[in-house]
Amino acid sequence: MAPAQVSSGRGPQALVREEIRALQAYHVVPPEGLIKLDAMENPYRLPEPLAAEMGARLASVAVNRYPDPTGRALKARLREAMGVPAAHDILLGNGSDEILQIIALALARPGAVALAPEPGFAMYRLSAIAAGMRYVGVPLAADFSLDEPAFLGALETHRPALTWIAYPNNPSGNLFSRAAIERILEAAPGLVVVDEAYYAFAGGATWMPEAGHENLIVVRTVSKLGLAGLRLGCAIGPREWLDEFEKLRLPYNVNVLSAAAGDLLLAHRAVLEEQTRRIVEDRGRLEEALDAIGVERFPSAANFILVRVADAPRAFEGLRERGILVRTFHGTHPLLAHCLRLTVGTPDENRRLIEALRSILG
Repeated sequence: MAPAQVSSGRGPQALVREEIRALQAYHVVPPEGLIKLDAMENPYRLPEPLAAEMGARLASVAVNRYPDPTGRALKARLREAMGVPAAHDILLGNGSDEILQIIALALARPGAVALAPEPGFAMYRLSAIAAGMRYVGVPLAADFSLDEPAFLGALETHRPALTWIAYPNNPSGNLFSRAAIERILEAAPGLVVVDEAYYAFAGGATWMPEAGHENLIVVRTVSKLGLAGLRLGCAIGPREWLDEFEKLRLPYNVNVLSAAAGDLLLAHRAVLEEQTRRIVEDRGRLEEALDAIGVERFPSAANFILVRVADAPRAFEGLRERGILVRTFHGTHPLLAHCLRLTVGTPDENRRLIEALRSILG
């Protein structure tokens, strides 16, 4: 038997920050062999001719060379595809997750606070803690709308350097009141970041035109458009803000293959927009089917639907036994008791989901 090791004070227990040791790593359930309705992915592959064109484009990429450090061509393509006003600047990220971390790092002065509605996207909390900020979550109302008095009170009490607003929100799927967000923007003592990861499904709701406001940044990603594997996100806002964030962007953070694929596929955005249109239509049909079997659901402006069932752990396991993977949020926040998040899949996947739920729920 090997002798017991005596701690030298050089291991993680002694050296890793306590708040990091207290965190749980972001967990993804292995999806092998399952219908994957847990991660808000576009369920549709690229059409074969476009996939072949992408293959030819990527075959010509000089992978022996570093990427363009400025990302000039990709920024121009994103500006065109997303309708970014000429007055706004763009910061490229390896997915929007990297953008969140860059912003948190830039604002993490000693004692700085990051504030966000809860339940919300887990990476807001993780990025704040990783950067050394104090994180404050403000509970939403029971219907997942913004509790505006509580939020304005938290702004006054905690004076956050950074405020996150997801629009639509994840995991609830709803759009917060625009008037409430306007008042939050006016009252916020620091930067407000509006995360528009699901903008394509939100019927045109966006803060893009206002991204030139002195304390507003808009964050977007191409992941939900059907390009999740590219890991490509961006921040949009005033140059004076993005110049500071640029100092923390790691060199060559967007690789040459992702940049080339993004440039090509966003030039064919009509294909992605047609897929998005189908997903929005299928979301409506899925909502009707959930209503028909008596499942409580919440309004969604995203590509997923949050539902509440009598026994979420049992329903989650029942779906997995039937070959369907969804996301359970039971136990993560009081407002999410017995809640499941269902990504909108293909019509056949949605049909199988409803049949399985009908069987499980009786």
